[in-house]
Amino acid sequence: MRAEEAFMLARKRFGFAPRCAKYPAFAALIVCFGLSTYVQGQTSQPTVSEVLPASQLVQSSELVRELASASADARPTIVYVGFRTLFAGGHIPGATFHGSASTEQGPADIKKWAASLPRTANLVIYCGCCPFERCPNIHPAFALFREMGFTHLRVLELRTSLAADWADKNYAIEKGLN
Repeated sequence: MRAEEAFMLARKRFGFAPRCAKYPAFAALIVCFGLSTYVQGQTSQPTVSEVLPASQLVQSSELVRELASASADARPTIVYVGFRTLFAGGHIPGATFHGSASTEQGPADIKKWAASLPRTANLVIYCGCCPFERCPNIHPAFALFREMGFTHLRVLELRTSLAADWADKNYAIEKGLN
């Protein structure tokens, strides 16, 4: 089909002729530029798992085994860093809540609570509010504890949510606030 035919066909279909119908190479260039800009925008931000070292991630099954086999003194301190309402609705048994890491007041509350802990404490933080890669709480909480000097810090990797990656696997859940 020649350019004139494409121009007339577009005019007939749409009631007007898009300017780029005369110049298909130009139209293709615009589409390619738009797609490359979109793809670059999608990959420019590092994901949570790229920022967190793999050695500091723990899977649900591993944490369940650790909690079952460890003596009370050797169990990790589990800290929920997500939203209070979600914590009240259901959380890992023994977990504590001291503030949401993505709120204005949350980091200060978490820091105040953690100030008295030994920096060698075995800490596991988790959220589970949403897919792990988009969680607004994990990265700020991880950075906060790291800046405070905690050396045995791990993150529970809940890929989808606490419901899907913990509760749906029939792992124990507690309800209410601590």
